[in-house]
Amino acid sequence: MNKEMQEVCNDVGTLAADARALMAATAHVTGEQVEDARKRLSAALDRGKEAFGRVGDKAAVGVEIANQTVRENPYQAIGIAFGLGALIGCLASTRRSCRNGD
Repeated sequence: MNKEMQEVCNDVGTLAADARALMAATAHVTGEQVEDARKRLSAALDRGKEAFGRVGDKAAVGVEIANQTVRENPYQAIGIAFGLGALIGCLASTRRSCRNGD
C-alpha cells in the first residue's frame, strides 16, 4: 500500500475513533435530538466502514489485474508508458512555450 493510501486509512480510522469517543463522551446527555443524532452518527460510521472496505477490496482487485497484465505483456506496458510519457512531455512543453510567449 502506498504512502498516500496509508495516510487516508489512518485519517479514516482517526475520524471513526473520534466519532465513537464523542458518542461515548455524550452518553450521559439525554434528549430525543441527541439520541437521534447518536443513531445517525452510528449508522453513518457503519456505512462508511462498509464502503471503505468495498473500495479497498476493489482497489486490491484492480491492482492485481494491472500487475498480472503488465507481467503478461511487459513490452506493451513499456511501450504504453513511453508513449504516455512522451505525450505528457509534449503537452507540458507546448503549454510552457505558450505561457512564455515563445
